[in-house]
Amino acid sequence: MALKYVVKKTTFGFDKDKAEKYVARPFNAVNVDFKTLCDQVTRVGFVPRGSVKSVLDGLIDSLKTYMEIGASVSLGEFGTFRPSFGCKSQDEAKGVTTETLKNRKIIFTPGSLLKGMIKTVSIQKLELPETEGNASGGGGNEGGGEAPDPTE
Repeated sequence: MALKYVVKKTTFGFDKDKAEKYVARPFNAVNVDFKTLCDQVTRVGFVPRGSVKSVLDGLIDSLKTYMEIGASVSLGEFGTFRPSFGCKSQDEAKGVTTETLKNRKIIFTPGSLLKGMIKTVSIQKLELPETEGNASGGGGNEGGGEAPDPTE
């Protein structure tokens, strides 16, 4: 297995300083939904699908509970989740209020197994047939279809 990429034309800069260049973008061939993920964990872990779904649902509820109080949650070798946000800068400390906060998000930092996998997985260029909307060899994250079975 290998990660695939496509070449996309991208515009950098603003107004007069615009420059069009080509960059590699990851190609996401498919989106794996929750049901498919539970089915795969069932096949790999020999645990009934209902148990897998219950554990994952409980995990999501627990992550929500802890992150609502600002906790960073470690899932061992899987990785760590932590809540975060950005803030508009202010000239004075008293200007920093909840109204200046923006971009609330959850940051996931992968654990050592996932970090090791992404560093060693091969990467291949995906050649897409040229079409009118794809003349630059582009493509992108258009997915669809059913998730491949990683055990095959």
